[in-house]
Amino acid sequence: MIDAHQHFWQLGRGDYAWPNADVEPIFRDFGPSDLAPLIEAAGIDQTVLVQATPTVAETEFLLQIAARTPFVAGVVGWVELTAPDAVATIERLQADPALKGLRPMLQGIEDTDWILQPAAEPALRHMAATGLCFDALVQPRHLEAIARLASHHPDLRIVIDHMAKPRIGGEQAPEAVWLSGMDALAALPNVWCKLSGMVTEIGPDWTMADLTAHAAHVLDRFGAGRVMWGSDWPVVNLAGNYAGWHQAAMDLTAGLSSEDREQVFEGTARAFYGLT
Repeated sequence: MIDAHQHFWQLGRGDYAWPNADVEPIFRDFGPSDLAPLIEAAGIDQTVLVQATPTVAETEFLLQIAARTPFVAGVVGWVELTAPDAVATIERLQADPALKGLRPMLQGIEDTDWILQPAAEPALRHMAATGLCFDALVQPRHLEAIARLASHHPDLRIVIDHMAKPRIGGEQAPEAVWLSGMDALAALPNVWCKLSGMVTEIGPDWTMADLTAHAAHVLDRFGAGRVMWGSDWPVVNLAGNYAGWHQAAMDLTAGLSSEDREQVFEGTARAFYGLT
């Protein structure tokens, strides 16, 4: 099995605006030795290591970790996509084959359509041409913009992180703006979705009933071949733990065929990121 979304950070490096003291349970260093026993217990063989702060220096740090950590199969890094030297920076980072994608952290950018500006075009075209994936860290307000991005760059593989962080919890039904936005994205063949981040959006009091409708909608619309499971560890510790979310995801996919379940927990991530 593959965990398609996890993080490491070393706070002393000095470029993390978050995590901070507001999230005390995860306001410390996390590295491979912390994760190794958790993935072993869950039967996870490989992971995708995702950036946590918008600096190239952190991406280089993650690539160094990947080089010495056998279970890290790939890295999703960060580059300022609108910078004049963005393509040159991406090419330099791509010298390391562990780099599989980039994530511009759109959720923290006030301009909802930021990614559609002309200044980002050269970097996006380069990503599409070289097979580098795009992780979309977004909220429901971004879904229309991501649909336009995907339509404009049909060769760019895009994955929606954390199901676009819908309003969830209290057993409420999925909101119309999220349903329609995800439906539009599911109709585009170059867009995938991560089954991740759900319990963190709710908090420690989450129940399986809170998760079912949103997970079922994503699995129905995208299909197992375009849905991949991720732990979002250690952020998941804000609402539970690795084992608890992994088991919840297993329960949410219990109605799938064995082949489809294999896709969600391994095959989709392997195909999307081109993992060996």
